[in-house]
Amino acid sequence: MAAARRLVNMGFTEETFPEGTHMCFIYSDEAERRKVISRFLESGISSGEHVSYFAENKSLAEVKNWLKELGVAVPEGDAAAPFALAGAEHTYCPHGHFDPDVLFAGFGGFYQQAMASKYAGVRMTGEMAWALNGMPGSERLMEYEAKVNEVCLDIPIVSMCQYDANRFDGATLMQALRVHPMMVVHGQIVHNPYYIKPTNLLKHHEGVHGA
Repeated sequence: MAAARRLVNMGFTEETFPEGTHMCFIYSDEAERRKVISRFLESGISSGEHVSYFAENKSLAEVKNWLKELGVAVPEGDAAAPFALAGAEHTYCPHGHFDPDVLFAGFGGFYQQAMASKYAGVRMTGEMAWALNGMPGSERLMEYEAKVNEVCLDIPIVSMCQYDANRFDGATLMQALRVHPMMVVHGQIVHNPYYIKPTNLLKHHEGVHGA
């Protein structure tokens, strides 16, 4: 029998959720986004987790500034190890193209290293607008999102994917909803009624790429 997973405080809601929770945050208000993300990151840092934030290609110093303005004690210097702030495009496309399998190959080792370093868990959040920049392979984004659900069955990383409704078209946002079992709505996390188990979607993508 699998061991019960640790329940995680997401920071912006009183309800707790098990490790491995994969959330979709579709937003249109930047102030609301910053409030949710700041509390999500702060909760992970204060809980002793390894926390990563993959921001759009903008000044990372700017991100640190608004986090601090919202009261997040961003670790710096020798204390910065639990908090990684990196550019989203470079993180998701380390070799100049997007390949979900390359990313997943590193998940297990990263998680095990964090556990060996005595972190309580691992949480990540990424701004997904990098996929609008025409990066080769970015058409596989929803394949990646669907596979995250399967990967997190074995590697219980808490993750939140950020989609800007002012930039992504409606069809893409609906696809994003279909591959995330949980969604953030008005500062609360709810079970996503649009979620579809990934089996059929993954079979479709495998057929397309195998053709």
